[in-house]
Formats: sequence, C-alpha cells, structure tokens
Amino acid sequence: MDEKFMQRCLQLAANGIQGARPNPMVGAVIVADDRIIGEGYHVRCGEGHAEVNAFASVKPEDEPLLKEATVYVSLEPCSHYGKTPPCADLIVSKGVKRVVVGCVDPFAKVQGRGIKKIQDAGIEVTVGVLEKECQRLNRRFFTYHSKQRPYIVLKWAQTANGYIDDHGHALQISNGQTQMLSHQLRAEEDAILVGHSTETKEHPQLTVRHWHGPNPKRIVLTHNRPLPQLMEDLYQHNIQSLIVEGGRQTLESFIEGGLWDEIRQETNHQLTVTDGTPAPQLPAEVLLYNKVVCEGNTVATYVRSQQAPRPIAGSPT
Repeated sequence: MDEKFMQRCLQLAANGIQGARPNPMVGAVIVADDRIIGEGYHVRCGEGHAEVNAFASVKPEDEPLLKEATVYVSLEPCSHYGKTPPCADLIVSKGVKRVVVGCVDPFAKVQGRGIKKIQDAGIEVTVGVLEKECQRLNRRFFTYHSKQRPYIVLKWAQTANGYIDDHGHALQISNGQTQMLSHQLRAEEDAILVGHSTETKEHPQLTVRHWHGPNPKRIVLTHNRPLPQLMEDLYQHNIQSLIVEGGRQTLESFIEGGLWDEIRQETNHQLTVTDGTPAPQLPAEVLLYNKVVCEGNTVATYVRSQQAPRPIAGSPT
C-alpha cells in the first residue's frame, strides 16, 4: 500500500520537470481510510511546496480525517526557512498520524532534519519507500549537491554499423520522433555542450524547436578550459544538468574522465556507411536502464551499473 501511494507521489512530482528547478521535483499525497483526500506537487520554484499544495487541496469535510491520515512525500520535508516556510512544521501543525518519506534530502540545510523534527513531535515516520525511484527522479539535484557538478548525459546517434558520420561529414541519423525526444531532453536539462570542431563545422542550433520549453544554455568546449575547471564553473553557475552532444573526441574525453551519469545512444538500423568516425565505445560499467523504438530507430538509455530503479509510469526517463 505504501508503494502504491508513493508511486502516485512520483507521478505528481514529475509534473514539475520544468517549473520546479533548481528546486527538486516533489509530490505529496494525503491518505485517510485508504482514500486520497489531498495531493499536490511543487509546481514552480518560489511557490508552495508539494506538502503545502496537498494540504490546501483537502476539502473542508475531510479536515477531521487528518488526525488519522498518512502523508506520503517523495522527498524529505524541508526544515528550514527559504522562499517558503518549513514543510516539516506544517505537517506537525496538522497533527497527522504518520508520514512516509521516499528518500532523504541531501541538501545541506535538510539532510534528515525534517524527518527528526516530525519524529520529535511524536509522529510515526517511515523512510525509504521506493527510495531508488525517488532518487532517480531528482538525479540532477542529488548529483549537483553531492558531487558539486552537473548531472551529465552523454548522447550520440550512430548507424547500424557503428558510425556517427559519413567520411567525416555530418549525417542525418535521427528521424522525426527521435528528434522530438532529443528536444524534449534539451527542454529538461540546464545546458548542452558540443566540442569546438562540431561548432565550427556544423553550427548546430541546439534548441528545443521540436518541443516546448526553454532552450538549454549553450556551451562550447575548448582546449583552454580543462574538464575539471569546466565542472567547477558549471557548479558555480548553478548548472545542475548537462547534455554532451559533441563528436567522438569530446564524448570520449568525458568517458575517460569518468564524467558521466547517463548515456543515450540512438541507433538507425536501416542506415550504414562504408567509412566514417566510429561511435564511442560504451564504458564497461554501464547498465541498460530503458530502451524505446521510434520509427525503426532504437534509443537506449544506460546508467552506471549500480542497481537501477524501475522506470516510473508518467515520469520522464
């Protein structure tokens, strides 16, 4: 039952993919007598958090049920004053019976303090329901705060026989559907990077013209800025996620430096070339997380080989 309602929290949270950042995506569900009496998610940075919106949605006739209710929330309730008051205080003030938390917030101002505040008020707290799924949803936020760098997605398209171009010339490998998926990804991430050679030869637009949302910040990698310095610069500029769409040399520099969290590899099974630039080799430590087929092309998503969570229905992958 706990997993069922936490799954709903994750579905709600995913609706904040564009508006919530740089805050994490969070969903909250209030349950009484096995019935949802309130739910909400963090819609936009600076506005009400998921718990606030969930309590606001409870109908007046259901208010008396709160004393026996369970609050499900995908991320630990905040315990500090930011742009909004602490959600842990709100939960305590409502006098609920139990709180179920998906995962602990790694942000320095929270890190277990919200859970402790609720427990100290005598409310039962369960932590870690669908924990990996909750962490996966906010992988950008978690990586940024734990590793002091953006969450990095390496992305390339290749022919059936493993080339990314035709005799060194740009090649149309993607189709209409996979282009749309690529632009959806761009709308969900903070920045996109290509190498200097790609920028000079191809002048890529790197926009979301086939999707709706903001264009990612455009970055061109040059030899005078080593990758460690680039990571520091991006961290200081609050860039939580980065897509790398450069050529083989750029992509391999990230792989060799261990600077990747996810790889999206598109393969056109109908297209072959006689010679060209070979696609990068997948690192040994990858684990296939998701695979979709779009108009004959396969888009495979890989993560590091630690146990991957199962995809959440209704959430971005």
